[in-house]
Amino acid sequence: MEKLKLAKHLINFIDESPSNYFACINTKNILNEKGFTELLETEEWKLKKGGKYFVTINDSGIIAFTIGSEKISKYGYKIAASHTDSPGFLIKPNPEINRKGFNILNTEVYGGPILSTWFDRPLSFSGRVFVESDNAFKPKKYFIKYDKDLFIIPSLCIHQNRGVNDGMAINAQKDTLPLVTITDEKEKFSLKKLLAKQLKIKEDKILSYDLNLYSREKGCLLGANEEFISVGRLDNLAALHAGLMSLVDNKDKKNTCVVVGYDNEEIGSNSIQGADSPTLKNILERISNAMKLSFEEHQQALANSFVISNDAAHSIHPNYLEKSDPTNEPKINCGPVIKMAANKSYITDGYSKSVIEKIAKDSKIPIQTFVNRSDVRGGSTIGPMQQSQIRILGIDIGSPLLSMHSVRELGGVDDHYNLYKLISEFFKI
Repeated sequence: MEKLKLAKHLINFIDESPSNYFACINTKNILNEKGFTELLETEEWKLKKGGKYFVTINDSGIIAFTIGSEKISKYGYKIAASHTDSPGFLIKPNPEINRKGFNILNTEVYGGPILSTWFDRPLSFSGRVFVESDNAFKPKKYFIKYDKDLFIIPSLCIHQNRGVNDGMAINAQKDTLPLVTITDEKEKFSLKKLLAKQLKIKEDKILSYDLNLYSREKGCLLGANEEFISVGRLDNLAALHAGLMSLVDNKDKKNTCVVVGYDNEEIGSNSIQGADSPTLKNILERISNAMKLSFEEHQQALANSFVISNDAAHSIHPNYLEKSDPTNEPKINCGPVIKMAANKSYITDGYSKSVIEKIAKDSKIPIQTFVNRSDVRGGSTIGPMQQSQIRILGIDIGSPLLSMHSVRELGGVDDHYNLYKLISEFFKI
């Protein structure tokens, strides 16, 4: 796909994916359009060479794969893994609060967002809603993307907080609750009533929900040459998008290629749809079993496999150059970033770095390296968690971003295209 077209496709993909659930829904839509077949974990899998398949895990995780013509035991699995969730806010149960007629909602911080960036902007909500049915284990399920300006988190004016520009501690329980409406003090706004009206269901049938806030501002290209991508949730929907588009555009039929979209990376990945679970291990076992591999052949396949753990990376910041390592300075639009750490918060080692360096060199793709300053504690990602569950060699990479974990992040058009090209080349070799 052409560079600018890919960037615009990414922006639209993110705009249409205000929650992890819609990231999976939109991924499924693309896969369905490209002829992939959905599998259910509750049914027997019958796979064939040349087949294209996907499976979802608890609505917010997704794994798509193509079966290659060559023996999986010899060529292994080529895996590109990412995650579907981003930092933000979840709506708590019984969230309605009425203060002097101001109706606000009780929320909880999810992951590590930059809280200040969520103030004074139109917000809405997205997620899933469960409704009573005859079977307790199979409630009716609705996915909702409330496509209206509904909430706002108003900041305190400077006249009542003179030190606001000197830095302010933000209390997540007090300062970041969104305002939804003003009513009589005896009257209360009801979220369930709003949900029932929107979904055309009875309010008393609503059992529970998983809902998050999202910013209503659309993504865009910007910069003197439209070289930047400005949108929320680049971390980590850009990585999911790059892997997905590499898979559906792949014309090479030799390898068995897998794209994974885990959930809950921002809070530790310890869910059944997270990287710190046996999900990928189990799915690969089912693929091998359906393709009639013996236990011994499956173990050979794992030993011959390689995984690219793909999560956002840090660009050097022009206003804070001192925050970066002095000899490893990745920059926006200078190529995908290999992430390394002595404490193994990234799985990259000398071997896996050499693999990606060679692929990039042969394909004329620029590549960069990120290492934390030795006096700064870095973040974590899905690589080590995934590797603790399944013994496959791999690497941690990502596109360089500014404003990571802000409600609106900044990436590069060239970087996304080169990440897409890198994964595409990886799937072919």
